[in-house]
Amino acid sequence: MFDLSVLDLSPIVEGGDAAQSLRNTRDLARHAERLGYKRYWLAEHHNMPGVASAATAVVIGHVAQATSTIRVGAGGIMLPNHAPLVIAEQFGTLAALHPGRIDLGLGRAPGSDQITARALRRTLAGDIDDFPRDVIELMNYFEPVKPGQVIQAVPGAGLDVEFWMLGSSTYGAQLAAALGLPYAFASHFAPSQLEMALSVYRNQFKPSAHLAKPHVMLGVNVTAADTDAEAQRLFTSVKQAFINLGLGRPGKLPPPIDDPAGELDAMGGAHLRGALSCSIVGNPERVRQGLEDFARRHGADELMVTAQVHDHAARVRSFEIAAQARDEIARRTAVPS
Repeated sequence: MFDLSVLDLSPIVEGGDAAQSLRNTRDLARHAERLGYKRYWLAEHHNMPGVASAATAVVIGHVAQATSTIRVGAGGIMLPNHAPLVIAEQFGTLAALHPGRIDLGLGRAPGSDQITARALRRTLAGDIDDFPRDVIELMNYFEPVKPGQVIQAVPGAGLDVEFWMLGSSTYGAQLAAALGLPYAFASHFAPSQLEMALSVYRNQFKPSAHLAKPHVMLGVNVTAADTDAEAQRLFTSVKQAFINLGLGRPGKLPPPIDDPAGELDAMGGAHLRGALSCSIVGNPERVRQGLEDFARRHGADELMVTAQVHDHAARVRSFEIAAQARDEIARRTAVPS
């Protein structure tokens, strides 16, 4: 059996603004907690008109304050954009305020284009090849302070933050295995190297103080509704967003459209089919089958569900259906006592 978690980009929809998106994020997190989701993660993206979670640590605090039991964290922080000490202080502060509930997923991608990356860092001198060193430096800031230690993370040192390695290729898998960290793969938008990355991670994994054996979480798009037709209609928002992104014109999340002839699929072509191949769209039974098959096929310990749905009430309903599907799977697979 697998755990279910939430990945929220805090989507800014056409007709809405960031303030409304952040209120929706808080509301969805409360629903996710009630529905038994294990984690609620926010992602760092910059210069994206449709994403309100750029100041990721701030939004994590917003969600953690509105909830009480669900784990809250970053899926993830793009470490090449930041000094490790700054991230240690930010997440040390979150861990001090919300002990035992904070996750820190780390990614190597910039979460933006090169022009935006330069605006973030003012220089590109911080090479992404420094990433393993930066990860280790960051993790060390959470260790108890040693005698004579000159630089400390305050708050941070000695606090409990759960580290994750993110990836969409074998690079993150190798580093997660070497450091003995749990691994989250971005199959919800970049699934092409999924099988290879999981093989690398599991075969090369070295137990650590953080983790005794490999632990895998996989991203999956789930758009659920009470009927297949309505779910497919809601999913056209995601298709439009991916097509716009591929054309170099990212924007706010569009409202769904009726597309019975599949014009969006024809327009998006192989790019759309590849990027969104790890998607489950449909009614409750179709979602149950899809989640169960996907988790079994890849041996996932956790699935992280993302749902880019324009209407907030429909989005909440989609996550509710996914949680009910998980509960039904658990009931069917339970070993009789």
